[in-house]
Amino acid sequence: MNFDLNENQIMIAQMVRDFAEKEIRPHMNKWDAEEYFPVETMKKMGELGLLGIYLPEEYGGSGFSYLEYATALMELGKVCGGIGLSVAAHNSLCLGHIYYHGTEEQKKKYLPKLASGEFIGAWGLTEPNTGSDAMRMKTTAVKDGDEWVINGAKNWITHGLSGDVAVVLVRTGELLDSKGITAFIIEKETPGFSAVKIKDKLGVRASETAEMIFDNVRVPDANVIGELGMGFIQAMQVLDGGRISIAALSCGVARGAYEASVKYAKEREQFGKPISQFQAIAFKLADMATEVEAAELLTFQAAYLKNNKMPMTREGAFAKYYASEVSVRCGNEAVQIMGGYGYTKEYPAEKFLRDSKLMTIGEGTSEIQKVVISREILK
Repeated sequence: MNFDLNENQIMIAQMVRDFAEKEIRPHMNKWDAEEYFPVETMKKMGELGLLGIYLPEEYGGSGFSYLEYATALMELGKVCGGIGLSVAAHNSLCLGHIYYHGTEEQKKKYLPKLASGEFIGAWGLTEPNTGSDAMRMKTTAVKDGDEWVINGAKNWITHGLSGDVAVVLVRTGELLDSKGITAFIIEKETPGFSAVKIKDKLGVRASETAEMIFDNVRVPDANVIGELGMGFIQAMQVLDGGRISIAALSCGVARGAYEASVKYAKEREQFGKPISQFQAIAFKLADMATEVEAAELLTFQAAYLKNNKMPMTREGAFAKYYASEVSVRCGNEAVQIMGGYGYTKEYPAEKFLRDSKLMTIGEGTSEIQKVVISREILK
């Protein structure tokens, strides 16, 4: 097996690294403090091809693979988990759902605008009272002529307020019927469609989160994605790929915390020498380095399987579960290594820790990943 990054990955990593240092790092603490979602920065990433990185060129994408996509998210995560999360949600969820399950007309209409950054994408599955239990969603769509009338709400939606287009999962059949849920494309300016920003989040504060509200929203039949009633099955397939993106982002956050810890440990002196020379600190760094490497290998394994259209539900869950937990452990250890300084916003450790926690929750909690893994290994 070849574990080296390919030429495209090396090129993408350097491009994202340069962009992040110039366009993100100088502003990220301000964005974090103000919970500001920098739409203009997202659009710049669209110009670089990062908002349609694995999308074929025929739809306006960059035409790369999931390996390059994962690499880009790792680099973003090393700087700002919030911006990385927005790129992941845009690519894997909204754009990905339309690309993998939409009609040719839908792809040609929406994908080029999403890939270029002209449109920011949102994806709505979770509701105020249904998180992991998505089968009990209450948002409904009722057919009226050649339109559908949608009522209900979606919660914790990335770009739910600023997104120009959203893919929304809605119940069109009976409760608990896995073939009673349908995916719709809903544009921002559709009458009856509104959103409210969710404030005071612990971390990933530069990524916008909102509640989307649907009050007799009329959507044409042409905006149904795929077959009627197949939305839940589509969503599970979309999440399989989406878990790779969160795993990659988790690896980035973890490596960012690790690298900041190494730098600090070499510079900070106590008892007449750098604290990196104390075994208690050195062993922490050794554990962090080992876990980050393992998380990256699991992530690239899942990306490889995805690229080759091979089953990867188990491997995607492996990567997402392990990498997200590693990101929290590395964030926590970074704070510990930096001591009192790590507890302040003057140093990066506390932000890595705050951003990391969302990784264990979004796109399926760690507990849900264990459910997925256990079902796969016990088949």
